[in-house]
Amino acid sequence: MSIFSKDPDAVLDYSFDWSDWLGVAETISTKTIDADTGITVDSSSESAGVVSVWLSGGTVGTTYAVRCEIVTNELRTDERTIFLKVKER
Repeated sequence: MSIFSKDPDAVLDYSFDWSDWLGVAETISTKTIDADTGITVDSSSESAGVVSVWLSGGTVGTTYAVRCEIVTNELRTDERTIFLKVKER
C-alpha cells in the first residue's frame, strides 16, 4: 500500500508502474482511473507500461484512494491503489 502526502493547493502527478509486470510484447490497451469523491483527476496518460495521473484538490485531514485499472493486449487485467493524505505543507 502506497501512501503519499499532498497539499490541497498542489497539482501533482503520481505513477502506477506496470513495466516489470508486463510480458515481453505485452502493452497496456486501456486504463481506468477512479478516485474518491473530493480529489480531482485532472488528466492521465500511459507510456512504456507506466500510467501517470495528475491530481488536484482535496480537504486537509482526509485520505483519498486513487485506483488505476488496466487491461493489456493479452487481456490480462490488474488494479492498483494509492492513498493520498491531504495536509498543509
